[in-house]
Amino acid sequence: MKPLLALFVREWRVARRIGGGASVGAVFFLILVAIMPFALGPDLRLLARLGPAILWIAALLSTLLGLDRLFQADSEDGSLDLYGHAAPPLEAIVLVKCAAHWTVSILPLIVVTPLFGLMLAMDARPLGLTTLTLLAGTPALTMIGAIGAALTASLRRGGLLMAVLVLPLAIPALIFGVAAASGGDAGFATPFAALAAISLFSIATAPFACAAAIRLARE
Repeated sequence: MKPLLALFVREWRVARRIGGGASVGAVFFLILVAIMPFALGPDLRLLARLGPAILWIAALLSTLLGLDRLFQADSEDGSLDLYGHAAPPLEAIVLVKCAAHWTVSILPLIVVTPLFGLMLAMDARPLGLTTLTLLAGTPALTMIGAIGAALTASLRRGGLLMAVLVLPLAIPALIFGVAAASGGDAGFATPFAALAAISLFSIATAPFACAAAIRLARE
């Protein structure tokens, strides 16, 4: 566990120093939320009704920030080759790197979600449900994005290709997240359970897919 803990601390510090961290993600999140009233008009009821979908789409796009560098920097400096010979399995290393990315880049977005939701005239109950669904669903977005990052780690400027690969795979999490946040008390449990299942399945399987992609690229 000590090498994995040291890796987590290193990734956390590196993510804070480089761009695409919490501040850039929060500003990008704010910009996406702020332009929606200009596009949809000043109807507060419409904004409140579409608020969960707007916040989820903004979170999905903000999640992609920095994911292209999740393995690319390690590929460029040779660290990715060393990970394959390290004592911890490559799958565990991938999971730790994803956890560090989620902690630095995604968790702050979830914390400020209620504040941004007020800009969309959302009530306290929908805001709480949306925040809870983001907390449960963003791990799936991170793990799915890590698969795209692993596939494009050896490519220069692979960010666009990674987005093309990731966005279709993230649609189920987006659907169930918005359904749970918009369904109220009566329609919350079933889509939220499906969303949590998607996150758990992604956490359990994505590290193996990422490790396989990295090994294939190293051959």
